[in-house]
Amino acid sequence: MKHVILGAGPCGVNAAQTLRKNDPSCEIVLVGDEPELPYSRMAIPYLLVGNIEEEGTHLKRSNDFYAENKITLRQNRADNVDTVHKTVTLCNGDVESYDKLLIATGSRPVKPPIEGLNQKGVHHCWTLEDARKIIELAHEGAHVVLLGAGFIGCIILESLALRKVNLTVVEMGDRMVPRMLDENAGNMLKDWCEKKGVSVHTNTKITKLEPNAADGEDTLLVDLDNGHQVPAHLVVVAAGVAPNVDFVDAAQVKRESGILVNQNMMTTAPDVFAAGDVAQGLDFSTGGMSVHAIQPTATDHGRIAALNMLGREAAYKGSLVMNVLDTLGLISASFGLWDGVEGGDQAMFLDKENNRYTRLEFDGDYLVGAQMVGRTDHVGVLRGLIQSRINLSSWKEKLKKDPNRIMEAYLACTQLNAS
Repeated sequence: MKHVILGAGPCGVNAAQTLRKNDPSCEIVLVGDEPELPYSRMAIPYLLVGNIEEEGTHLKRSNDFYAENKITLRQNRADNVDTVHKTVTLCNGDVESYDKLLIATGSRPVKPPIEGLNQKGVHHCWTLEDARKIIELAHEGAHVVLLGAGFIGCIILESLALRKVNLTVVEMGDRMVPRMLDENAGNMLKDWCEKKGVSVHTNTKITKLEPNAADGEDTLLVDLDNGHQVPAHLVVVAAGVAPNVDFVDAAQVKRESGILVNQNMMTTAPDVFAAGDVAQGLDFSTGGMSVHAIQPTATDHGRIAALNMLGREAAYKGSLVMNVLDTLGLISASFGLWDGVEGGDQAMFLDKENNRYTRLEFDGDYLVGAQMVGRTDHVGVLRGLIQSRINLSSWKEKLKKDPNRIMEAYLACTQLNAS
């Protein structure tokens, strides 16, 4: 049996490891499109601040892991998938046949249509090569503009600020991390960053980048639609991501926002599976189909897909929206349907002075979503209550009065449900 895995990120590597663990004799080909050993993008911020070397980003500590586990690692990129003849054509013209195929090609960063965004000094923070260029330009005292204050943008924000640059953040939304935090939480995060010396512009767009003719160095001028003009040695673009699915024929493999998969991570094509950022699968909270481009989902997808590729049926129970950020020392988190459901109840505690915020969202007697700022305690409890669908009827009114009593509610209601 020959298994071909397209994508050498956490999803693909976890799938390859699962395949080898459960089948010592199968053939495994892992295709990655970067000239690096497989690594985790989530480790790049630690590289930027000098906490780790490049080797610390690698998904496997031993460089011999792939050879030792008889996993053929090909540094190439898929150009076409033929599901009828069960072949993958790579960009160098090579053709790989397969018995089972896993598409785990992840996402790519989006570059908005802004005039001047292709100039020297503009980079994403997505690959190790990007990180090398950022390290070169983001020296202490350098002027840096970060385009985007979403989840990925805020991770990059911290690593840039810790490099002691003069940092300006530009976010088109009305608050920071608008897809993760409500107005209260997002603005608390903005206030916190500004107190730490980061200039944050929300409700703002970059209109143009142009060379800074008045400066003797290779710098840019960044024009904002609020009338400000900001100098920059470096512009980092973090304006969202899109799944890498263009090489897949939509007539052979059905897709919408991502490649559609069932609970076994199978696509609409025979013997073709998809997982990670490219997969549009079951959403735990809504029961619908969503793309959840986060690493925990990707690694779980990879394991489930591999087991099913081996014929060992395993069902995925659905992805739970789950985001936790540490932004210059302020923790923020959101889970599930964090912005609530129609007709649902809400509990809220806000202490701006001490940077503490808790918001709980209920659907009937069940907790379906939550946000927290400035707290690290009970984060696991919140996730457990949502995923376990524990009936909170005996504690719901108490939580509406004081949502910080979540641990008491958990202990009381889990014991009640157990009995």
